[in-house]
Amino acid sequence: MFPLLHDGQPVIESGGSDSRCATASAGSHQVHLVIYPGFKLMEAVGPVSVLSYANRHLALQGDSRRYEIHIVAPQAGRIPSDTLISLEASAGLPEREALSTVLVAGALDIETAVAREAGLVDWCRRRAASAKRFAALCSGSFFLANAGVLSGRRAATHWSVATLLQQRFPSVEVDADAIFIQEGNMWTSAGVTAAIDLTLAFVEQDFGRNLALTVARDLVIYLKRPGGQSQFSDLLNSQMTAAPEIRDVQSWVMSNLSKPLQLEDMADKAGMSVRNFTRLFKEEVGISPASYLVRARCERTATLLLDSDLPLKTIASRVGFPTEEQMRKAFVRQFSLTPRAYRARFSTSSLKSA
Repeated sequence: MFPLLHDGQPVIESGGSDSRCATASAGSHQVHLVIYPGFKLMEAVGPVSVLSYANRHLALQGDSRRYEIHIVAPQAGRIPSDTLISLEASAGLPEREALSTVLVAGALDIETAVAREAGLVDWCRRRAASAKRFAALCSGSFFLANAGVLSGRRAATHWSVATLLQQRFPSVEVDADAIFIQEGNMWTSAGVTAAIDLTLAFVEQDFGRNLALTVARDLVIYLKRPGGQSQFSDLLNSQMTAAPEIRDVQSWVMSNLSKPLQLEDMADKAGMSVRNFTRLFKEEVGISPASYLVRARCERTATLLLDSDLPLKTIASRVGFPTEEQMRKAFVRQFSLTPRAYRARFSTSSLKSA
Protein backbone atom coordinates (compact mmCIF):
# COMPACT_ATOMS: atom_id res chain seq x y z
CA MET A 1 0.00 0.00 0.00
CA PHE A 2 1.74 3.13 -1.27
CA PRO A 3 0.79 6.80 -0.84
CA LEU A 4 -0.97 8.31 -3.84
CA LEU A 5 -1.18 11.98 -4.68
CA HIS A 6 -4.43 13.86 -4.91
CA ASP A 7 -4.23 17.60 -5.54
CA GLY A 8 -0.63 17.44 -4.39
CA GLN A 9 -1.49 15.76 -1.08
CA PRO A 10 -0.52 12.20 -0.07
CA VAL A 11 -3.42 9.73 0.10
CA ILE A 12 -3.33 6.21 1.54
CA GLU A 13 -6.01 3.84 0.31
CA SER A 14 -7.75 1.24 2.43
CA GLY A 15 -6.86 -2.36 1.75
CA GLY A 16 -10.35 -3.64 2.51
CA SER A 17 -13.98 -3.04 1.68
CA ASP A 18 -17.29 -4.14 3.08
CA SER A 19 -17.75 -6.58 0.19
CA ARG A 20 -14.81 -8.63 1.48
CA CYS A 21 -16.53 -9.43 4.77
CA ALA A 22 -18.36 -12.39 3.29
CA THR A 23 -15.19 -13.94 1.85
CA ALA A 24 -12.95 -13.68 4.93
CA SER A 25 -11.35 -16.95 6.00
CA ALA A 26 -12.74 -18.77 9.01
CA GLY A 27 -11.44 -17.33 12.26
CA SER A 28 -10.58 -13.96 10.75
CA HIS A 29 -11.40 -10.77 12.60
CA GLN A 30 -13.24 -7.87 10.98
CA VAL A 31 -11.92 -4.47 12.04
CA HIS A 32 -13.61 -1.20 11.09
CA LEU A 33 -11.49 1.92 11.58
CA VAL A 34 -13.71 4.99 11.69
CA ILE A 35 -12.25 8.30 10.52
CA TYR A 36 -13.63 11.71 9.59
CA PRO A 37 -12.16 15.05 8.49
CA GLY A 38 -9.52 16.21 10.96
CA PHE A 39 -8.93 12.81 12.59
CA LYS A 40 -5.54 12.18 14.20
CA LEU A 41 -3.46 10.31 11.66
CA MET A 42 -1.23 8.52 14.18
CA GLU A 43 -4.28 7.02 15.87
CA ALA A 44 -5.29 5.45 12.57
CA VAL A 45 -1.90 4.42 11.21
CA GLY A 46 -0.68 2.99 14.54
CA PRO A 47 -3.47 0.38 14.91
CA VAL A 48 -3.40 -0.43 11.19
CA SER A 49 0.36 -1.07 11.44
CA VAL A 50 -0.11 -3.39 14.43
CA LEU A 51 -2.82 -5.39 12.67
CA SER A 52 -0.92 -5.50 9.38
CA TYR A 53 2.21 -6.82 11.09
CA ALA A 54 0.07 -9.40 12.87
CA ASN A 55 -1.30 -10.51 9.49
CA ARG A 56 2.22 -10.84 8.12
CA HIS A 57 3.33 -13.10 10.95
CA LEU A 58 0.16 -15.18 10.76
CA ALA A 59 0.88 -15.77 7.09
CA LEU A 60 4.50 -16.71 7.82
CA GLN A 61 3.22 -19.25 10.34
CA GLY A 62 0.91 -20.76 7.72
CA ASP A 63 -2.13 -19.53 9.63
CA SER A 64 -4.98 -18.57 7.26
CA ARG A 65 -6.64 -16.33 9.83
CA ARG A 66 -6.10 -12.61 9.59
CA TYR A 67 -7.46 -9.18 10.38
CA GLU A 68 -9.72 -7.81 7.64
CA ILE A 69 -9.19 -4.06 7.96
CA HIS A 70 -11.80 -1.63 6.63
CA ILE A 71 -11.33 2.13 6.74
CA VAL A 72 -14.76 3.74 6.87
CA ALA A 73 -16.12 7.25 7.34
CA PRO A 74 -19.46 9.08 7.45
CA GLN A 75 -18.90 9.52 3.71
CA ALA A 76 -16.59 7.34 1.62
CA GLY A 77 -13.68 8.97 -0.16
CA ARG A 78 -10.52 10.89 0.63
CA ILE A 79 -10.54 11.96 4.30
CA PRO A 80 -8.05 14.65 5.38
CA SER A 81 -6.28 14.07 8.69
CA ASP A 82 -4.66 16.48 11.12
CA THR A 83 -1.53 16.32 8.93
CA LEU A 84 -0.78 16.68 5.21
CA ILE A 85 -1.67 13.01 4.70
CA SER A 86 -5.19 11.79 3.94
CA LEU A 87 -6.67 8.30 4.13
CA GLU A 88 -9.08 6.81 1.63
CA ALA A 89 -12.26 5.51 3.26
CA SER A 90 -13.46 2.55 1.21
CA ALA A 91 -17.05 2.80 2.43
CA GLY A 92 -19.47 4.69 4.61
CA LEU A 93 -20.39 3.65 8.13
CA PRO A 94 -21.62 0.03 8.06
CA GLU A 95 -25.33 -0.18 8.84
CA ARG A 96 -26.33 -3.81 8.31
CA GLU A 97 -23.38 -6.15 8.72
CA ALA A 98 -22.35 -7.53 12.09
CA LEU A 99 -19.56 -5.61 13.80
CA SER A 100 -16.63 -7.34 15.44
CA THR A 101 -14.04 -4.68 16.31
CA VAL A 102 -14.58 -0.95 15.80
CA LEU A 103 -11.94 1.74 16.36
CA VAL A 104 -13.06 5.39 16.39
CA ALA A 105 -10.18 7.82 15.97
CA GLY A 106 -9.89 11.05 17.94
CA ALA A 107 -9.31 14.60 16.73
CA LEU A 108 -7.25 17.56 17.83
CA ASP A 109 -10.34 19.81 17.88
CA ILE A 110 -12.68 17.15 19.16
CA GLU A 111 -15.59 19.41 20.15
CA THR A 112 -15.80 20.85 16.65
CA ALA A 113 -15.54 17.36 15.16
CA VAL A 114 -18.33 15.99 17.35
CA ALA A 115 -20.60 18.94 16.56
CA ARG A 116 -19.97 18.52 12.84
CA GLU A 117 -20.32 14.71 12.76
CA ALA A 118 -23.75 14.30 14.33
CA GLY A 119 -24.35 11.29 12.11
CA LEU A 120 -21.33 9.53 13.55
CA VAL A 121 -22.56 10.18 17.09
CA ASP A 122 -25.93 8.66 16.16
CA TRP A 123 -24.21 5.68 14.53
CA CYS A 124 -22.23 5.05 17.72
CA ARG A 125 -25.46 5.22 19.73
CA ARG A 126 -27.17 2.66 17.50
CA ARG A 127 -24.33 0.24 16.82
CA ALA A 128 -21.94 0.27 19.79
CA ALA A 129 -23.80 -2.28 21.89
CA SER A 130 -23.86 -4.87 19.11
CA ALA A 131 -20.09 -4.90 18.45
CA LYS A 132 -17.79 -7.43 20.07
CA ARG A 133 -15.36 -4.59 20.82
CA PHE A 134 -16.16 -0.93 20.33
CA ALA A 135 -13.15 1.28 21.00
CA ALA A 136 -12.63 5.03 21.13
CA LEU A 137 -9.05 6.15 20.63
CA CYS A 138 -7.80 9.21 22.49
CA SER A 139 -10.39 12.02 22.29
CA GLY A 140 -12.63 9.73 20.24
CA SER A 141 -14.18 9.00 23.64
CA PHE A 142 -16.20 12.20 23.14
CA PHE A 143 -18.16 10.49 20.35
CA LEU A 144 -19.09 7.62 22.67
CA ALA A 145 -19.87 9.97 25.56
CA ASN A 146 -22.12 12.12 23.35
CA ALA A 147 -23.82 8.94 22.18
CA GLY A 148 -24.58 8.05 25.82
CA VAL A 149 -22.85 4.67 25.71
CA LEU A 150 -20.24 5.58 28.34
CA SER A 151 -22.72 6.62 31.03
CA GLY A 152 -21.98 4.84 34.28
CA ARG A 153 -18.70 3.49 32.91
CA ARG A 154 -15.02 4.24 33.47
CA ALA A 155 -13.27 5.77 30.48
CA ALA A 156 -9.82 6.90 29.42
CA THR A 157 -8.94 9.75 27.09
CA HIS A 158 -6.06 12.05 26.29
CA TRP A 159 -4.85 13.77 29.46
CA SER A 160 -5.32 17.22 27.89
CA VAL A 161 -9.09 16.76 27.52
CA ALA A 162 -9.77 14.53 30.53
CA THR A 163 -11.08 17.41 32.66
CA LEU A 164 -13.27 18.62 29.80
CA LEU A 165 -14.73 15.15 29.27
CA GLN A 166 -15.55 14.87 32.97
CA GLN A 167 -17.16 18.31 33.04
CA ARG A 168 -19.25 17.67 29.94
CA PHE A 169 -20.33 14.18 31.01
CA PRO A 170 -20.53 13.83 34.82
CA SER A 171 -22.03 10.35 34.48
CA VAL A 172 -18.77 9.08 32.96
CA GLU A 173 -16.01 8.14 35.41
CA VAL A 174 -12.98 9.59 33.64
CA ASP A 175 -9.61 8.10 34.57
CA ALA A 176 -7.12 10.76 33.50
CA ASP A 177 -4.14 8.50 34.11
CA ALA A 178 -5.06 5.17 32.48
CA ILE A 179 -3.59 4.13 29.15
CA PHE A 180 -6.68 2.17 28.19
CA ILE A 181 -9.78 0.86 29.90
CA GLN A 182 -12.17 -1.97 29.09
CA GLU A 183 -15.72 -1.79 30.41
CA GLY A 184 -17.72 -4.66 28.93
CA ASN A 185 -17.43 -4.37 25.14
CA MET A 186 -16.45 -0.70 25.39
CA TRP A 187 -12.77 0.22 25.21
CA THR A 188 -11.26 3.68 25.53
CA SER A 189 -7.63 4.73 25.32
CA ALA A 190 -5.40 7.65 26.16
CA GLY A 191 -3.65 9.79 23.59
CA VAL A 192 -2.11 8.89 20.25
CA THR A 193 0.42 6.08 20.86
CA ALA A 194 -1.85 4.50 23.50
CA ALA A 195 -3.90 3.34 20.51
CA ILE A 196 -1.00 1.01 19.74
CA ASP A 197 -1.09 -0.38 23.29
CA LEU A 198 -4.83 -1.01 22.98
CA THR A 199 -4.48 -2.69 19.58
CA LEU A 200 -1.69 -4.92 20.87
CA ALA A 201 -4.06 -5.94 23.65
CA PHE A 202 -6.57 -6.94 20.96
CA VAL A 203 -3.92 -9.02 19.16
CA GLU A 204 -3.01 -10.71 22.44
CA GLN A 205 -6.67 -11.38 23.15
CA ASP A 206 -7.31 -12.78 19.67
CA PHE A 207 -4.13 -14.73 18.91
CA GLY A 208 -2.12 -14.94 22.13
CA ARG A 209 0.73 -13.15 23.82
CA ASN A 210 3.47 -14.57 21.60
CA LEU A 211 2.09 -12.95 18.44
CA ALA A 212 1.55 -9.65 20.24
CA LEU A 213 5.12 -9.77 21.52
CA THR A 214 6.46 -10.49 18.03
CA VAL A 215 4.56 -7.53 16.59
CA ALA A 216 5.75 -5.27 19.41
CA ARG A 217 9.34 -6.25 18.70
CA ASP A 218 8.86 -5.47 15.00
CA LEU A 219 7.62 -2.01 15.94
CA VAL A 220 10.41 -1.61 18.55
CA ILE A 221 8.02 -0.96 21.43
CA TYR A 222 7.09 -2.70 24.66
CA LEU A 223 4.54 -5.49 24.26
CA LYS A 224 1.82 -3.44 25.85
CA ARG A 225 1.56 -1.19 28.81
CA PRO A 226 -1.27 -2.56 30.96
CA GLY A 227 -4.36 -0.43 30.75
CA GLY A 228 -4.14 0.77 34.33
CA GLN A 229 -0.59 2.03 33.99
CA SER A 230 0.07 5.75 34.00
CA GLN A 231 0.01 7.65 30.70
CA PHE A 232 3.38 9.08 31.68
CA SER A 233 6.14 6.64 32.56
CA ASP A 234 8.95 7.84 34.80
CA LEU A 235 11.33 7.65 31.84
CA LEU A 236 9.00 9.85 29.75
CA ASN A 237 8.66 12.26 32.64
CA SER A 238 12.46 12.51 32.79
CA GLN A 239 12.49 13.55 29.14
CA MET A 240 10.06 16.35 29.98
CA THR A 241 12.10 17.77 32.88
CA ALA A 242 13.50 21.21 32.09
CA ALA A 243 16.59 21.32 34.38
CA PRO A 244 19.33 19.27 32.68
CA GLU A 245 20.97 18.24 35.95
CA ILE A 246 17.70 16.78 37.24
CA ARG A 247 16.95 15.14 33.89
CA ASP A 248 20.37 13.50 33.95
CA VAL A 249 19.76 12.17 37.45
CA GLN A 250 16.41 10.70 36.39
CA SER A 251 17.97 8.89 33.43
CA TRP A 252 20.82 7.68 35.64
CA VAL A 253 18.36 6.32 38.20
CA MET A 254 16.46 4.40 35.50
CA SER A 255 19.75 2.82 34.38
CA ASN A 256 20.88 1.85 37.89
CA LEU A 257 17.75 0.60 39.64
CA SER A 258 19.37 -2.66 40.72
CA LYS A 259 21.81 -0.74 42.90
CA PRO A 260 20.99 0.32 46.49
CA LEU A 261 20.54 3.98 45.53
CA GLN A 262 20.02 6.56 48.25
CA LEU A 263 19.11 10.24 48.28
CA GLU A 264 22.77 11.12 48.85
CA ASP A 265 23.77 9.19 45.70
CA MET A 266 21.27 11.15 43.63
CA ALA A 267 22.45 14.48 45.04
CA ASP A 268 26.08 13.54 44.39
CA LYS A 269 25.21 12.66 40.80
CA ALA A 270 23.69 16.13 40.37
CA GLY A 271 26.70 17.76 42.06
CA MET A 272 24.48 19.43 44.65
CA SER A 273 23.85 19.36 48.36
CA VAL A 274 21.06 17.08 49.52
CA ARG A 275 18.97 20.06 50.57
CA ASN A 276 19.28 21.98 47.30
CA PHE A 277 18.88 18.83 45.22
CA THR A 278 15.70 17.83 47.05
CA ARG A 279 14.24 21.30 46.62
CA LEU A 280 15.04 21.55 42.91
CA PHE A 281 13.97 17.98 42.17
CA LYS A 282 10.54 18.52 43.73
CA GLU A 283 10.13 21.82 41.87
CA GLU A 284 10.95 20.15 38.55
CA VAL A 285 9.32 16.75 38.93
CA GLY A 286 6.51 17.42 41.39
CA ILE A 287 7.45 14.65 43.82
CA SER A 288 10.38 14.01 46.14
CA PRO A 289 13.49 12.13 44.96
CA ALA A 290 12.61 9.23 47.28
CA SER A 291 9.09 8.96 45.82
CA TYR A 292 10.48 9.07 42.30
CA LEU A 293 12.92 6.27 43.08
CA VAL A 294 10.14 4.05 44.44
CA ARG A 295 7.89 4.78 41.44
CA ALA A 296 10.72 3.98 39.02
CA ARG A 297 11.35 0.66 40.77
CA CYS A 298 7.65 -0.19 40.69
CA GLU A 299 7.48 0.65 36.98
CA ARG A 300 10.42 -1.64 36.24
CA THR A 301 8.80 -4.31 38.41
CA ALA A 302 5.63 -4.14 36.32
CA THR A 303 7.64 -4.62 33.12
CA LEU A 304 9.48 -7.65 34.49
CA LEU A 305 6.25 -9.17 35.80
CA LEU A 306 4.76 -9.18 32.32
CA ASP A 307 7.79 -9.85 30.16
CA SER A 308 9.57 -12.54 32.18
CA ASP A 309 8.90 -15.60 34.30
CA LEU A 310 11.30 -14.47 37.01
CA PRO A 311 10.29 -15.27 40.59
CA LEU A 312 9.16 -12.30 42.66
CA LYS A 313 12.23 -12.51 44.89
CA THR A 314 14.51 -12.23 41.87
CA ILE A 315 12.55 -9.29 40.49
CA ALA A 316 12.80 -7.50 43.82
CA SER A 317 16.58 -7.86 43.71
CA ARG A 318 16.82 -6.68 40.12
CA VAL A 319 14.87 -3.49 40.72
CA GLY A 320 16.63 -2.58 43.97
CA PHE A 321 14.13 -3.54 46.66
CA PRO A 322 15.90 -5.08 49.68
CA THR A 323 13.19 -7.71 50.14
CA GLU A 324 10.21 -9.16 48.27
CA GLU A 325 7.90 -7.87 50.99
CA GLN A 326 9.13 -4.30 50.59
CA MET A 327 8.54 -4.59 46.85
CA ARG A 328 5.02 -5.92 47.44
CA LYS A 329 4.07 -3.05 49.75
CA ALA A 330 5.45 -0.38 47.41
CA PHE A 331 3.83 -2.00 44.39
CA VAL A 332 0.42 -2.14 46.04
CA ARG A 333 0.65 1.58 46.87
CA GLN A 334 1.49 2.35 43.23
CA PHE A 335 -0.86 0.00 41.35
CA SER A 336 -3.46 -1.06 43.96
CA LEU A 337 -2.60 -4.67 43.16
CA THR A 338 -0.03 -7.11 44.51
CA PRO A 339 2.73 -8.09 42.06
CA ARG A 340 1.29 -11.59 41.84
CA ALA A 341 -2.21 -10.30 41.09
CA TYR A 342 -0.83 -7.80 38.57
CA ARG A 343 0.93 -10.57 36.67
CA ALA A 344 -2.16 -12.77 36.74
CA ARG A 345 -4.46 -10.00 35.51
CA PHE A 346 -2.39 -8.50 32.72
CA SER A 347 -0.33 -11.42 31.44
CA THR A 348 -2.08 -13.98 29.24
CA SER A 349 1.04 -16.05 28.66
CA SER A 350 1.80 -19.38 30.28
CA LEU A 351 4.35 -17.89 32.64
CA LYS A 352 3.37 -19.27 36.02
CA SER A 353 6.57 -19.89 37.92
CA ALA A 354 6.33 -16.77 40.08
